[in-house]
Amino acid sequence: MYSNTKIAVPIFKKNKEEILRMANDYIKKGADILELRIDGIDDSNPKMVKDIIHEIDFPTIATNRLKLEGGYFKGSEEDRIAILRAASDVAEYVDVELQTKSTYIDSILETGVKTIISYHDFEKTPPLNEMFEVVEEELKIGDIAKIAVTCRTLEDTIDILAILSKFDNTIAISMGELGSYTRVIASKFKAPITFAASDDATAPGQIDFETMKWILNLNLVDMDDFIQTFNEN
Repeated sequence: MYSNTKIAVPIFKKNKEEILRMANDYIKKGADILELRIDGIDDSNPKMVKDIIHEIDFPTIATNRLKLEGGYFKGSEEDRIAILRAASDVAEYVDVELQTKSTYIDSILETGVKTIISYHDFEKTPPLNEMFEVVEEELKIGDIAKIAVTCRTLEDTIDILAILSKFDNTIAISMGELGSYTRVIASKFKAPITFAASDDATAPGQIDFETMKWILNLNLVDMDDFIQTFNEN
């Protein structure tokens, strides 16, 4: 892949056998990193999740998505964080939402694991200045900032490009069909990670892995000129 942007493939399956099957499949297909959606696992617990990631034996993002941001974890907030803390021993990154209680975020940071501090809005694209503030706060806390918002107009997607242009170490996604292209063009802004769909899409507008990999291996236009023009405007 000519781009330095890693393609992450989310795995959203109910049990260990399905998770390992899909993980092995996408490792063979050339994924750069996997995202284990812990909130999709039935009756997950710290030891189970740690064992699964250890057995996958491949760079993995441990995500136990908060219910308020589209997650499905059924346990308490204490249980959700305990699982992420256990995963920090074996995961490449732990994803934790910005709106998580600060003491819980601190407990994950204390493990020394690299973190993705994330924010999701499945209803709208907030004003650009508000999104700037979100990303700035995320970067103060973790290694990578992530903001994923829902686009209603093409102009919404341009705001996501503005974020990618302004900030390093940031994943910015415009969710929905109109915003699908932001997942591809993110590589031209040197985003650290972009997400592609596996068998199950976990967010609106995700592009399937094979298509994403094919596109990122092409260089159809001079994007350096595009980015320079975008920054000038």
